[in-house]
Amino acid sequence: MPDRRLIANAVLFQLGWLACVLGGNSYWLAVPLVALLVHFFWTSSWAAEGKLVASVMLAGAALDSFLLQLGVLEFREQDTLIPLWLAVLWALLGTTLNHCLGWTAKPIWRAVILGAIGGPLSYLAGARLADVGLPLGTTSTLVLLGCIWALVMPVLHGFAHLYREQYRMQQLARKHRGDAS
Repeated sequence: MPDRRLIANAVLFQLGWLACVLGGNSYWLAVPLVALLVHFFWTSSWAAEGKLVASVMLAGAALDSFLLQLGVLEFREQDTLIPLWLAVLWALLGTTLNHCLGWTAKPIWRAVILGAIGGPLSYLAGARLADVGLPLGTTSTLVLLGCIWALVMPVLHGFAHLYREQYRMQQLARKHRGDAS
């Protein structure tokens, strides 16, 4: 039987994704924010994953802002940085790396395949639902995003691994200090 927390993590991500894409920068952003809170209070903790979620959000916002500047993406009212809802989507993605998408970390080819296929499909669905333009055309954009995401997912899993190890070492150091007292 699958772990309830993995299922909850996947459901929270999907609900947050839909709210971001369909609601944009509206009161619907409360849904992914609640999903993030539930994640940190029930599925994980800020101490264990806060740095990962923040890093994924910042890296993803930078990547998508770069794609915006290159003319790969086009938002109606944004021309320099991506909209807030898309940055929040990146934070939600960060919550999945150690949980419902953890199985894609090793072997690395799983992350490459998931990125190459899932990344572009997510952008395509999001673009259609959120009225995001793809000025290079659908096929060219999907191929470009597939190549980018084949690299992005392994890098994000690298962040997750690094921060998990840092957290584990901190916990060991705390335990060691407690044992020495």
